[in-house]
Amino acid sequence: MCTAVTYKTKDRYFGRNLDYEYSYSETVTITPRNYPFSFRCAGKRETHFAMIGMAFVQSGYPLYYDAVNEKGLWMAGLNFPGNAFYPEKDDAKTNVAPFELIPYLLSFCQNVAEARAALKDLVIFRENFSDALPCSPLHWIVADGEECLVVEPMKDGLRIYENPVGILTNNPPFEFHLTNLSNYLNLTREEPKSRFSSSFELRPYSRGMGAIGLPGDLSSASRFVKAAFTKLNSVSGESEVESVSQFFHILSSVEQQMGCCRVEKGFEHTIYSACCNADRGIYYYTTYRNSRIVGVDLHREDLDAADLVSYPLLGQEEFFLQNGQTGKNGRAFSEKG
Repeated sequence: MCTAVTYKTKDRYFGRNLDYEYSYSETVTITPRNYPFSFRCAGKRETHFAMIGMAFVQSGYPLYYDAVNEKGLWMAGLNFPGNAFYPEKDDAKTNVAPFELIPYLLSFCQNVAEARAALKDLVIFRENFSDALPCSPLHWIVADGEECLVVEPMKDGLRIYENPVGILTNNPPFEFHLTNLSNYLNLTREEPKSRFSSSFELRPYSRGMGAIGLPGDLSSASRFVKAAFTKLNSVSGESEVESVSQFFHILSSVEQQMGCCRVEKGFEHTIYSACCNADRGIYYYTTYRNSRIVGVDLHREDLDAADLVSYPLLGQEEFFLQNGQTGKNGRAFSEKG
C-alpha cells in the first residue's frame, strides 16, 4: 500500500511512500524527449516532454510508479485492488493501457487542466504489459501545484475527482476518504478547550492533546487522515533543504516499519520514499535501508537524447561518527565497515 503527498513552499513538491513486501529493483529513471514511446493503441510518440521518476525498466520500457515531467506535472499510481476495473477497448475513444497512463499524459500535458481534458476522451483498457507482468489494479493522483486530481477506473466508468487535500492512499475509493475526514473535524494543533461539561473544568495534562484521536495504524484510511493532518498543518521554511526535509518528515509520519504488517509473502514496509521538486526537476529519495536523502537532477542529463537513463537506488545505510578516528572531522561508516 502507499501514500502520495503534494506540498508547496516557494517551489512545488510531490512524492510518495511505496509500501510493499518486496522490490522490483526499481530505479530513478529519466526519459529524455526523443525516447520513442510506442503505445499499444494510442500510436507512437517520437518526441515529447522529458520526465523523471521511479520506474521498473522492463524490455527497455519505463514502467513508472511515479514521475514528473519537465513542465512540472506529476503523477503517481497507487494500489487499488478490488475496486479498479479496466474495460475492453472502445474504438470511439483513446485507449491507453494502465502501465502507459503516466508516460502517456506526462508526454504532452503541461498541467492538470490539460490532463483533465485528455482524460475525458480516454479509456484505461485491460492490457497486460506481458505474460509475466499482468495488469496492476491502480488509481492515480495528478497534480501541478495549483490543482490536484484523483483518477479511479471503476465498473461504472472512469471517475475523476478534484482533490482539495492533495493526499491519496489506497482503498476504499477516494470519495470515502474525503467523507471520512469529517470524523476528525475536532482535531487541532492548538491547545484544546474543554467542551466536556460546563459543570467543572478539565485541563490538558500534556502538549499535543488537541490531536487525540488522530489515527496511527497502517490502514489506508488512517494513513489518509494522518498524512492530511500532518501536511495541512505543516510549517517549514522556503529553502530547498528546509522544504525537502519537511516533506520527508510528512512522509515519515505514515511510513511502515518491517514486521508490523504481515502479508502472504513477507512483511509490507516502506521500500522507498520520494520527493520531487517539480520546479527544478530534482528527484529525491530514501530507501528502507538508507535514510540519507539522495537526489537525481533531470536537467543534468541530455534531455534531447533518445535513450533512457537509470540510476539504481543506493540502499545501504551509512552512519557518521562525529568523533571518529580522523579527529574532529569524524568518519562515515556503513554495514561494510
